[in-house]
Amino acid sequence: MNVSIEMNGTSKHHTLQWYACYTRPRNEKSSCRKLTDAGVECYLPLQRTRRRWSDRWKWVDEPLFKSYLFVKISISSCKSVLETGNLVRFITFEGKPAPIPESQIDIIKRLLQHEIELDVSDQRFKPGQKIEVIAGPMLGLTGELVEYRGTRRVLVRLGEIGQCLLVTIGAEYLSVVNRYINTER
Repeated sequence: MNVSIEMNGTSKHHTLQWYACYTRPRNEKSSCRKLTDAGVECYLPLQRTRRRWSDRWKWVDEPLFKSYLFVKISISSCKSVLETGNLVRFITFEGKPAPIPESQIDIIKRLLQHEIELDVSDQRFKPGQKIEVIAGPMLGLTGELVEYRGTRRVLVRLGEIGQCLLVTIGAEYLSVVNRYINTER
């Protein structure tokens, strides 16, 4: 699919941004293939996991976020992208597709590149201390401290898509950003 962009890039409707799409269950890979074949920039975060079949174990690449796919398009292309990729809908905020910041896509890519064990949850955790990673491969990553059990588990809230990443990080790599706990939500 060709997307026309104005030369000065000032048109809001032609600016390319990331959006999260909801796919039919277990159709993430085929939807991504269809959109890529149509010329749409897609990102499907995959995590290698070990699965047991009846007679053997096998390594498979599974979507990190079940039924989610990210596309980089202009807002004016939403309808045609839904039709092209056989997608169910866009993740919306106030009735409009919610743009995903490029920095969040970069964080997901960085986490997967370093093969860090990730747990994904759509469970709503109670807010805790806001922390920032100050060293290591996830430098600059911010999130909420969920619990302490010898190691710290950092919750990276991706509010635009209603999903959370739970990552194990050594305490020596963390710094408190805000000492007050936010209890409103």
